[in-house]
Amino acid sequence: MSVENRHAVVTGGGTGVGAEIAETMALAGGRVTVMGRSEEPLRKVAKRHRFIGWITCDVTDPKVVKDAFRQARGLNGPITIVVANAGAAASVPFAKLTLEQMQAMLSVNLIGVANSWQTAMPDMKAVGWGRMIAVASTAGLKGYPYVAAYCAAKHGVVGLTRALSLELAATGITVNAICPGYVETPMLDRSIANIIERTGSSEEKTRASLTAGNPQKRFIQSDEVAGAALWLCSDAAKSMNGHTLTLSGGEI
Repeated sequence: MSVENRHAVVTGGGTGVGAEIAETMALAGGRVTVMGRSEEPLRKVAKRHRFIGWITCDVTDPKVVKDAFRQARGLNGPITIVVANAGAAASVPFAKLTLEQMQAMLSVNLIGVANSWQTAMPDMKAVGWGRMIAVASTAGLKGYPYVAAYCAAKHGVVGLTRALSLELAATGITVNAICPGYVETPMLDRSIANIIERTGSSEEKTRASLTAGNPQKRFIQSDEVAGAALWLCSDAAKSMNGHTLTLSGGEI
């Protein structure tokens, strides 16, 4: 699988899944620009491969996204792959969920995807080829307790994917979402620490409870998500459009 001379933008590219996707794309011949809010993690990822550049970007702000993508074009040329990976998860009982918390989850997890895809779309249309990929979640396909806002946002990403895939079907651009279960990343570590703090449970029991829903009884690994993203960019996946590619060990 190759993305030779393709320019891929990966949002949320400073850590975890985003960093893994960026390196995988670069090793497959792509020119990659990682984006995120914090400069230092992006710098570290860029040092992994000579074809990875970085730009700070808050995907919730469309003006900032447009400027960041303009800079990215200056670095690596027209953008033909966008992996919208930036996201965040917050756990709170629905009865205590505030409007601000709801808006925050929608802004980064849903609006950020739309901002990124919309900004790159003219480049893809101009060359008649493009790959729009969202790193969503199994939370976009089913419900989980205490993360109602996150589930709502990820369900929105799946709906956006399905609608846009039909709108762009005849243009050479495909639109898909990857929906992993719990991925072993720094974000998962923070979630585990939060559960331990709130419940007093041990780390071993907390990890076991989170893997219980996966029939394989394990966490998904970042390289599995990166491999799926690379495959979606390949010629072998040119008919994959509007799909939710689930990585969950059979949970969904």
